[in-house]
Amino acid sequence: MFGTRTSAFLKLSKRDLKYDFPASIVVFLVALPLCLGIALASGAPLFSGLLSGIIGGIVIASFSGSQLSVSGPAAGLAVIVLGAIEQLGAFETFLLAVLLAGVIQFALGIIKAGMIGNYFPSSVIIGMLAGIGIIIILKQLPHAVGYDDSSFFGEESFVQLNNENTFSALQKALGAINYGAFIICAISLATLIVWPKFKKLSIVPAPLIVVIIGVLLSLLFVGSDFELAQNHMVVIPVVNSFNEFTGLFTFPDFTQIANKDVWIAAFTIAIIASLETLLSLEAVDKIDPFKRVSPTNRELMAQGVGNMTSGLVGGLPLTAVIVRSSANVNAGGRTRQSAILHGVWLILAVLLIPIIINLIPLACLAAILLHTGYKLAKPSSFKQMWHKGLDQFVPFFVTIVAVVFTDLLTGVGVGLFVAMFYILRNNLSNAFEYDIDENEEGAKITISLAEEVTFLNKAAIQKSLYNLPKRINEIVIDGSHSRFIDKDVIEVIKDFEQNAVSKGRTIELVGIVNKKNVPNIKRFTQAIMKNNIPKKEIIKQQQ
Repeated sequence: MFGTRTSAFLKLSKRDLKYDFPASIVVFLVALPLCLGIALASGAPLFSGLLSGIIGGIVIASFSGSQLSVSGPAAGLAVIVLGAIEQLGAFETFLLAVLLAGVIQFALGIIKAGMIGNYFPSSVIIGMLAGIGIIIILKQLPHAVGYDDSSFFGEESFVQLNNENTFSALQKALGAINYGAFIICAISLATLIVWPKFKKLSIVPAPLIVVIIGVLLSLLFVGSDFELAQNHMVVIPVVNSFNEFTGLFTFPDFTQIANKDVWIAAFTIAIIASLETLLSLEAVDKIDPFKRVSPTNRELMAQGVGNMTSGLVGGLPLTAVIVRSSANVNAGGRTRQSAILHGVWLILAVLLIPIIINLIPLACLAAILLHTGYKLAKPSSFKQMWHKGLDQFVPFFVTIVAVVFTDLLTGVGVGLFVAMFYILRNNLSNAFEYDIDENEEGAKITISLAEEVTFLNKAAIQKSLYNLPKRINEIVIDGSHSRFIDKDVIEVIKDFEQNAVSKGRTIELVGIVNKKNVPNIKRFTQAIMKNNIPKKEIIKQQQ
């Protein structure tokens, strides 16, 4: 099934190509400096970053079932990659770990481990998106003013590898403004905002115009006070011959297959890369204008194929990446053609036009990312979540803060913990419903238990039963609509039954005594998650 369904990628859709072609150029422009920056932050050869972007575009997108997700080297793995290369002692040994990580990911897809991606609350996913948007803005502001320190380029975590953090880097940037870069970024940002408003001109993608403007301005500034230095420009390796190109590839050292450290690194990369991929996939589905749902297990297998390929030829670990994916969505991409084409542009740039690519100022690429970051963290999204109630806004806001001040996975973990608190609290308060009928002799109460009654509901049920008003002399506890009642709850009800009888009350148990006390895990999970926003909720995407 996996092989036959992916063969369709060879047929380009002419209907969607008019959307995917310009979107692929935008993704290419965003991916190019990020691939280089992440390779630099990972302590790996620069070409390995570009190679990873090419494989993420051409290989993974070809096998993936996601229409808008874009894969590439992930900043979130940079610290792990750097540590693994140092621990394993050689880049070739590390490549073997990447290859094995791909095998593990493929196996996770086969055993359908991708289902865990369906259980991340929507408030956390939307918070993650907004947090990533804020990170993009904060991380790109230094490049916007010409502070292009390579020691933090490509990092997304708050604490950076050079012992700086997001705010300290920004403070340094504001003290070392290059006005040539600032002018280029300001004009580029204005172009991105204004250009789409002219419908006749908008057939040419605004980011492409931004790049052209950036190159022309940088050439115009030569010899003036606004002249840009080499570190203000994109830098990719210049390949002068086919032999030079093939010489850039590195291959894994299979003699280290029995090295336990290689397997530890492989499992670490596989687990973290899979989690990042599933989170990014869920987030992209949220901002997909067509609200398509990506097959998570197929995506894990596609990522596995990509990482096996990357490890074989000298690339970095790959994941689905939200920055590139959101740029794809905002640029109007419709299908995975845009991701595939962006991989094609990367390889052509390396082979055919590296000198031209190296004329692009980082400031105009920063403008593209600043525009993307704003769309992910719009003020309207905060307002929208506030109106949904505190049980949605608090996890959303906590996730944003945690993502910005830690990293993606830690931030999502913190947000998930807070979201589960609200979910469990709601579940506790919905353990039962009751109806009281008053009569001359007293009152009758009918207590109807919920569909799923777990041990978490024990305390609430016990407290409610033993605090019933004295005037209630007839009690009916109805569990006929419950699919599962925990045995601890049944024990509480049976004890109360004896207590009620001893006090002269009439009590009737319906559908409780013979209720199965073995939980259905799937139904229990659904019961916990039903208090949250449905997975397919339509999130208004304002372009």
